[in-house]
Amino acid sequence: MVRRQPSSFLALTGWAFLASALALSACRAAPARAEAAALPAEPAPVGVAASVDTAVFAGGCFWGVEAVFEHLKGVSTAISGYAGGTVRSPSYEDVSTGTTGHAESVLVVYDPSQVSYDQLLQVFFTVAHDPTQLDRQGPDVGTQYRSIVFYRNEAQRDAAQRYIAKLEAAKVYRRPIVTEVAPLDGFNQAEAYHQDYLAHHPHQPYIVINDAPKLEALQREFPGLYRRES
Repeated sequence: MVRRQPSSFLALTGWAFLASALALSACRAAPARAEAAALPAEPAPVGVAASVDTAVFAGGCFWGVEAVFEHLKGVSTAISGYAGGTVRSPSYEDVSTGTTGHAESVLVVYDPSQVSYDQLLQVFFTVAHDPTQLDRQGPDVGTQYRSIVFYRNEAQRDAAQRYIAKLEAAKVYRRPIVTEVAPLDGFNQAEAYHQDYLAHHPHQPYIVINDAPKLEALQREFPGLYRRES
């Protein structure tokens, strides 16, 4: 894997979004499609006043996962970062060692009146990553690329566990789902050069090969949720 240049890092706490530095890199996590169509999600509630909620997902290199969620109707922003570890305010270089316990993750800020949490789960499991790959996504190997749904409350925990159980009961995948469902203890925003990476580097070979197909799959599988402009 090509190493990314080190940069300074600022943590994100209390959902206050802070930026950091600039560098160059190449994640190499390719999404593997499910062998069968994903189960339908519960629709977004109708007639509910607009509000803002947050969700955090980890599914390999955060560039593609972030881009997928940024192209969803009802999502105001998606932020690449790190979650699930024990080291305070880790840098990309720290996380890349695989020793901090963090996973490359994406914080999704969304309007529940436009897109439900169950719909976010459906997109995550269908097009954003392959939930059957343990501690890796494609050629990217390490615990920092593991699959996790981080929950902020019991409702998110129960929804994630329920959706995974439905997928397993329906035998959507030939291999077992290895996605963790874990409490969110904190989220650290990644360095500035990671944010909106696909939008800034649409012709980079890694993006063309691994992440652009995710957006094509999103548009094909979820035309009602797909938003062309990120």
